[in-house]
Amino acid sequence: MQVLRIYTGDDGRSHFEDVELALAASGPVGRISELFRGPGVRFREVDGDYSLDFHNAPRRQFVVNLTGSVDIGVGDGTVRRLGPGSILLAEDLDGEGHTSKAVDGEPRQCLFVPIDDEVTLSGTAVRG
Repeated sequence: MQVLRIYTGDDGRSHFEDVELALAASGPVGRISELFRGPGVRFREVDGDYSLDFHNAPRRQFVVNLTGSVDIGVGDGTVRRLGPGSILLAEDLDGEGHTSKAVDGEPRQCLFVPIDDEVTLSGTAVRG
């Protein structure tokens, strides 16, 4: 399962990395990832004029886009569009941060799944 990771590099800037999460066969229920421990989940809804300048993620968290789209930008000018069903792993807790902007004036709903600091991501980087 592919996840877009955003993280702070040694240069203090946020960067993107495509990561393939490891899934293991689990019998008739299909393939499943390890359990990522965390304190709970949050839901968010933003209007179609949503636009945030550079900011950091408040904690390590998965952000699952439910409806609408968002353009996420990093310091080198790269922008990635996340549509419904996209998953972002936000780990840029310090440094320059990233931008977030609504697409085509559409509102957006998303699900935040915070993960504990001790959680290590098991997966492999995918070269894009």
